[in-house]
Amino acid sequence: MLYGLKDAGYEAYLVGGGVRDLLAGLEPKDFDIATSAHPEQIRKVFRNCRLIGRRFMIAHVRAGEEILEVTTFRGAITDSHERDETGRILSDNVYGTLEEDAFRRDFTVNALYYDIRDFSIADFAGGVDDLQARQLRLIGDPELRYREDPVRMLRAIRIANKLGFEIASDTAEPISRLAPLLREIPPARLFDEILKLLLNKDAVANFEELRRYGLFAELFPATERAINAAKRDLQLLRIALASTAERVKRDLPVTPAFLYGALLWPPYADRAYELEYERGHDAVTAQNQAADEILARQQARIAIPKRFSLPMREIWSVQPRFEDLRPGRARRLLTHPRFRAAYDFLLLRAQAGEPGCAALAEWWTQAQVTLGQGGDAPPLPSPELLESGAADEAGDGEPGDNAGAPKKRRRRGGRNRRKA
Repeated sequence: MLYGLKDAGYEAYLVGGGVRDLLAGLEPKDFDIATSAHPEQIRKVFRNCRLIGRRFMIAHVRAGEEILEVTTFRGAITDSHERDETGRILSDNVYGTLEEDAFRRDFTVNALYYDIRDFSIADFAGGVDDLQARQLRLIGDPELRYREDPVRMLRAIRIANKLGFEIASDTAEPISRLAPLLREIPPARLFDEILKLLLNKDAVANFEELRRYGLFAELFPATERAINAAKRDLQLLRIALASTAERVKRDLPVTPAFLYGALLWPPYADRAYELEYERGHDAVTAQNQAADEILARQQARIAIPKRFSLPMREIWSVQPRFEDLRPGRARRLLTHPRFRAAYDFLLLRAQAGEPGCAALAEWWTQAQVTLGQGGDAPPLPSPELLESGAADEAGDGEPGDNAGAPKKRRRRGGRNRRKA
């Protein structure tokens, strides 16, 4: 494709993450191309080209099974660029030179261009030096660059953890102050950015950094409030993200439905408990209303498509049904289409130390063998195990937290019931 543009009389370079990763010794996931050709000229060179984007037009060109992103050199930012009241650029279809394009890139290590004419690297912003120093640094004034596009704050965390780099102090300093700018980003765009951050082998590190800089509170405000009130909920999220990271490393499938189910479980469980035990709603009504409320609030920040939110709600709705251990009910639950995902979620809750979940998880692990083969149900757990859970004795994974405080036996997400 580079040679196609070159033969048509245009400049063309590999640029961005692909070049950066190669120089850092990592395997690139994809390659982007920057060119002097304008979008309509790119489409004339490649018939299998599709132009997308309104703020800045990009060409997607299919090459076999891959789709390569081809962008025209962007021009320097001027007062003529349309912005909103926070400084975010709304329209950017202004084209320029290779050097102008370099200074429009976000981080210095992303402004490296590979030239096929002499196999050299064009570096206008000091990206090679920052690669050698293992430092992630924004090009230009950090506050201005974050205001132009607040998603750069999320990208800073993701790229730094991917490369094992430190974020330069001047690049890191404004993030906590400017975190509220994420409210201006379209919720659909943030859904994609969260997947990049958390369906990732660096998911735990990314999560910790999001919280450190106050970004997680802007993305998941209800969850942040819930985990500040209950350390056990923080442990649940860490375990869920560590499991996700391990599956990514092993090339096993991961689903946003399970991930978002874990991320929103703390506020959902709190609200369902409040509606059932403090407001007097029946269990099903409480669970449905809690799910409606938490999802509606979250959708205002991050748009979760129905293909993920619906199975997420089903995973939640099965959790109280694990507490009904009657053999007939248990056999029916084993045939539920979301049983496996819901059972994995129960294991997650048990690992996080939710009261009673360890005993229930052990019972259902045995039940899949005995009831699944037409045998008898396992022996019922003792009321003591269902009341406090064996995992309670080990604490919540936060040594020293709430030392000496009495154990709470608060039900969330449904009532434990022991039935014959």
